[in-house]
Amino acid sequence: MKKVATSLLSLGIAVGMGLGVTVATTAANAASDAVWEPRKPVEFVIMAGKGGGADKLARLIQGLIEKYKFSPKPFIPVNKGGGSGAEALLYMKSKSGDPHVIMATLNSYYTTPLRQPKLGIDIKEFTPITRMAEDTFQLWVHSDTSIKSVDDYVKAVKAAGKANWKMGGTGKGAEDSLVTAMLEKKFGFAVTYIPYKGGGKVAKELIGKYINSTVNNPSEQVGFWDAGKSRPLASFTPKGKLTGKFGKIPTFGELGYGDDMVYYMQRSIIAPAKISVDAQKFYEGVFKKVYETTEWQSYMEKKGLIPGWKTGVELTRYFVEEREKHRKLLMDMGEIK
Repeated sequence: MKKVATSLLSLGIAVGMGLGVTVATTAANAASDAVWEPRKPVEFVIMAGKGGGADKLARLIQGLIEKYKFSPKPFIPVNKGGGSGAEALLYMKSKSGDPHVIMATLNSYYTTPLRQPKLGIDIKEFTPITRMAEDTFQLWVHSDTSIKSVDDYVKAVKAAGKANWKMGGTGKGAEDSLVTAMLEKKFGFAVTYIPYKGGGKVAKELIGKYINSTVNNPSEQVGFWDAGKSRPLASFTPKGKLTGKFGKIPTFGELGYGDDMVYYMQRSIIAPAKISVDAQKFYEGVFKKVYETTEWQSYMEKKGLIPGWKTGVELTRYFVEEREKHRKLLMDMGEIK
């Protein structure tokens, strides 16, 4: 009887152990199949100062995520615009593998690593999330000026001379400076380029008459335009790309200055290198939901943004192609060799 009891006891232990292994394995599999979600607030880095196009866009997105509860944890905007975005790029590099950090980019995503190779930044290493849209540029002057056309503008700049004509922008080698260089090359004049921290500050300086002109994004100047304080002269877009209010601004091509006066600012989101595919998919899903909201669609139309959803490998390919275009622009400007 002792032997039988011992055998039954052993069998019970074995069965129990087997069940324990099965339960543990099932739990492990369930955990691995679970959809990734952030466990703490997400840092939403903005590689520019407050008040500019990137800042406005990121804070709108953050608000929509919170409003519609697209994420179980909040997204917290953090501006890191130092060094034309170098501060933000280095921060993202230091966060490799961290899925609780993402970044809103602009074209300094290309130009800053090209101009500052010692940063050791290779944008191909970051994790692509999405491109939400492409932003545009217009040439702006104060509404008090007698300048009402591009021809008037060119004559005024040449008459003033480089020392006396001040063009505001967001940093040497930044998007505004590239567009300014396009104007200088096309029309054969030179200006004094004054950098500020963020496009919002640039717009305010024009209205304060501390500078003579800007090439602000629509979202940075539209409020002043609506108030009758600034005037757009031409848009750096192809004909028909913009609709509504901004579609009424003539393009340089329509004015007879050629089709080469075109420049876009990408509005994209990336994450650090080496985050999991599940985390990447989570963020893609969140931003897709944002993209499809009525508010986002309305924002794009009102602020002169061109719709342009891209993700994954296609987005990385786009980044690399744009980087090479900007390499050529910087070389033509003499910024890099």
